[in-house]
Amino acid sequence: MNVPFIVTLVGEDRPGLVNALAECAAANGANWLDSSMAHLAGKFAGILRLDVAAADADRLEAALRALSSAGLSLSIERGTSAADATGGELIRMELLAHDRPGIVRDISSVLAQHGASIERMDSACESGSFSGEAMFRAELELRVPAGVSPAALQAALEALANELMVDLKLEAKV
Repeated sequence: MNVPFIVTLVGEDRPGLVNALAECAAANGANWLDSSMAHLAGKFAGILRLDVAAADADRLEAALRALSSAGLSLSIERGTSAADATGGELIRMELLAHDRPGIVRDISSVLAQHGASIERMDSACESGSFSGEAMFRAELELRVPAGVSPAALQAALEALANELMVDLKLEAKV
């Protein structure tokens, strides 16, 4: 049986950080499955999922914790081996809007009201191509419960999109 690990990290950005994590994982028998890492506000931040045999889990955790002496702030959580979420439909959502506080709150509120779960979210604030104004861009993967019509969710999001002046696109994920 394997044990999944979820590791979040923040540290001073420098060459070799990802390699140190990868070396640690490989040396302790872990398989690197998923990750998202970026340079944010002058720091290097990331989240990753490792999978390791149960017999090697304690050794991996100790080795990962030892990386904190290299200036990394780490949070290590053991996940469950539960199967992926089932039921409902997986939908991909893209949005682009003039940046302002509260966009994520407003969108996530509509999603929560419809029982939709955010499975993945990537967002960024970027300069608009024509105006140079700050634009908020997000790509999400949503799991919509079987009892909720994706059309009803889209209608609720479109109503909000009109209020926020947001470009919104939803499509079933294949």
